[in-house]
Amino acid sequence: MIATGSPTREAVIVDSGGANLASLRYALERLGVRAHVSQDPRTIASASHIVLPGVGAAADAMQRLSGAGIIEVLRALTQPVLGICLGMQLLFRHSEEGPTACLNVLPDTAGRLRAAPGRPVPHMGWNQLTLQREDPLLEGVLPGEYVYFLHSYAAPVSECTLATTEYGAPLTAAVRHGNFCGTQFHPERSGRTGARVLGNFLRL
Repeated sequence: MIATGSPTREAVIVDSGGANLASLRYALERLGVRAHVSQDPRTIASASHIVLPGVGAAADAMQRLSGAGIIEVLRALTQPVLGICLGMQLLFRHSEEGPTACLNVLPDTAGRLRAAPGRPVPHMGWNQLTLQREDPLLEGVLPGEYVYFLHSYAAPVSECTLATTEYGAPLTAAVRHGNFCGTQFHPERSGRTGARVLGNFLRL
């Protein structure tokens, strides 16, 4: 059974325009946490935990965040932040898509995946995790567990990488630098493993 802890405050999902906002909110609520979708700077800054989801293009997502006036708010957060899929890539310095300047709270650049026979882009479906180092975000997650991916860009493996997955070459599947965490996979679509990661995040 997955322990969820007892968070006392509400999580905020940043309204980045992605289509997965509802499923992510329900995933958090199944863990006993009330989650609000918001672009309000004060609401985001006062939340105990912030989730930055994202689907689509990096430039469009950054434009939405800029239009809402929350880029500097996100950069200055000191509470736990979790970027998911494109939301994780937005935590890095740049994305090759565009190219686009991102939030620059993590080093490196998210690069486009290279298609090959039997390895189409986007990388879509279930793939295994290889754990690189221990971290509370991945507590209870075992090597080789499967999680769900859907992406065309990926971050390189670095000293911030917690877990990788293999798609032609190793790529970052989970990352952490201080209070900023990220998963390239979709925990809200990744069954018990994804629920465990979300529960771990809520206990940070």
